Amino acid sequence: MHPSRPDRPFLAAWLRRTRKQLAPSGRLSELALILSRKEGGTPGLWSDWLRRVLDEEISPTLDELTAIDLLLARPKPAAAPDGGLCLF
Repeated sequence: MHPSRPDRPFLAAWLRRTRKQLAPSGRLSELALILSRKEGGTPGLWSDWLRRVLDEEISPTLDELTAIDLLLARPKPAAAPDGGLCLF
């Protein structure tokens, strides 16, 4: 964490957990796609935003933390009814 930032242990713990959850290949892109569908914007913008948050360049709001946690906590079904992959 940057020395000029206030000590926020909850954010540090959230960052560690979220980095671990987004470590598998394609997981960050998947989350960016879902956020773009739910919140608007492009997947590329969300992907950049997520990377900046994970790199601690910007701090997310509590609402943003909660929204991301809810998406990451959802059980992931094996396949969609049409045979395709389900995102989250």
